[in-house]
Amino acid sequence: MRTLLAAFAATTMLAGAAQATTVYPLDRATILAGSPFDFKVELNKQVKPADVKITVNGQDYKTVLGGEAQFVELEKGKEDKALGSALLLRGLKISAPGAYKVEVAAGDETTSVTWNVYETAAQPKAKNIIFLLGDGLSVAHRTAARIMSKGMTEGKANGRLNMDDLDRMAFIGTSSTNAVSTDSANTMSAYMTGHKTAVNALGVYADRTPASLDDPRVETFAEAVRRTTKKSIGIVATAEVEDATPAAVVSHTRNRNDKADVVGMLLDVKPEVLLGGGSAYFLGKEVAGSKRKDNQDYIKLFQDAGYKLATDKNELAANASGEGNLLGLFHTGNMDVTLDREFLKKGTVDKFPNQPGLVAMTKVALDRLSKNPDGFFLMVEGSSIDKMSHPLDWDRAVFETIEFDQAIGVAREFQKAHPDTLIVVTGDHTHGVSIIGTVDDDKPGTEMREKVGTYAEAGFPNYKDENGDGYPDKIDVSRRLFLSANNGPDHYETFRPKLDGPFVPAVQNEKKEYVANEQYKDVPGAVFVQGNIPKTGDSGVHAVDDVVLQSAGPGSEEFHGYMEQSDVYRVLADTFALGAKQTN
Repeated sequence: MRTLLAAFAATTMLAGAAQATTVYPLDRATILAGSPFDFKVELNKQVKPADVKITVNGQDYKTVLGGEAQFVELEKGKEDKALGSALLLRGLKISAPGAYKVEVAAGDETTSVTWNVYETAAQPKAKNIIFLLGDGLSVAHRTAARIMSKGMTEGKANGRLNMDDLDRMAFIGTSSTNAVSTDSANTMSAYMTGHKTAVNALGVYADRTPASLDDPRVETFAEAVRRTTKKSIGIVATAEVEDATPAAVVSHTRNRNDKADVVGMLLDVKPEVLLGGGSAYFLGKEVAGSKRKDNQDYIKLFQDAGYKLATDKNELAANASGEGNLLGLFHTGNMDVTLDREFLKKGTVDKFPNQPGLVAMTKVALDRLSKNPDGFFLMVEGSSIDKMSHPLDWDRAVFETIEFDQAIGVAREFQKAHPDTLIVVTGDHTHGVSIIGTVDDDKPGTEMREKVGTYAEAGFPNYKDENGDGYPDKIDVSRRLFLSANNGPDHYETFRPKLDGPFVPAVQNEKKEYVANEQYKDVPGAVFVQGNIPKTGDSGVHAVDDVVLQSAGPGSEEFHGYMEQSDVYRVLADTFALGAKQTN
């Protein structure tokens, strides 16, 4: 028995040692043939170069990978903690498709990973791709948007969303490389690079060193389009254009908050159309409202690079059919949400009264991008489905979903005239939200909780859209949908739309803990809801549930069943033939 236990212990120790060595790209990575990427090996101990042996499919790695890695004798972490030696080879390419087994040995440290290098069709399947992403888009958002927008009679929807009629579907896994949970950075990065990564990372594998801008890079979709085609690129978002989702189209950083650096990365790639918020990161630090730490004027740099500038919806409309590149910055931060911008005039609408919506921005982007005879890639983000779901402001989140669906309608109309266009509609992650039933103000009593209708007591909500704009004429109707989250901080549930501005469920106390915001405590019928996340959290969190992807057009047949987000990139690359065999 002792011998058996000793053997087991030795095996366990060896397994631990093997796991200590990390290779990037990680095991089971899928790599587009000819696409540049960085190769890194992180060893758990400090070793000499002669002690390290690396092979690829049994050959010396330099022969297969085409270069010699830089040897780093000792990497250091925070507070100069010794981490071990490393090897780094940047910008390598593998042109031949197939399986590649990378084996590393350094003393008693050994590990191996396998990569799958794939090529694509020799010819593109589509001229254009429109990739529409509803940030945080969950099934409940879609259902609520359909009911609010179209109505329901005797259990059947009175109309369909534009996304309802996209004919190809898949379930998409969203987890990150370092956790089952996820954020908008690693999820969109997986879509846009074909490589899964860690929470908060964009276009890189998150290595162990503290610096956020030196991690091993992988090529983004926009960079691949630039490298292999003459197609145009467009980015449209209602968030800051440096925010995680739009940034992932072009960026490389371990920290999604490196927004000032992201602006420089946007300028490097130069998308022909760039529309959204976030002007604070374009302005030098001496300018009021700037969030930069330097005096670099990126608005001028973009203009010097040939961009026309639009700062409100009138200037955007004036540039709708113009020539050349277009930069539209309509807010210093995230743009106001639809309910505030178009209906309640709350939020920061008084400071930015003339913001365009997602539909107008999508139309302008398509008008300008479609002038390129070689085609285009356009990413459109309905950003604030997520930004309103975090604070549990479900009415605003659903209005954002309706607006996002109307942008899908614009894309579908474009596709009718341009059938050589692939449309992809998906979310980056979900939220833990469901429709429970309704809240009926006409039920007797003052306790709002007792006005919640479930099962047969729910009946149907009484939203109306008499002007036919696709939005309920009123959000505070007497019988309305009741959406509820399965997670969140301590807060007061009011059972009512927040007409005075976006919901702020929790605020910090003197202990830096988030506690229920007493601003809502005295709303008639409000109920205290005890949170179920740590008290460091001020809002609801993302769910790990699969997202739904729908698509239509050439290339859409490749979406089916269960797919990882990194698999979606492969379909996009195949649609544009970005990995066709190189002849030069």
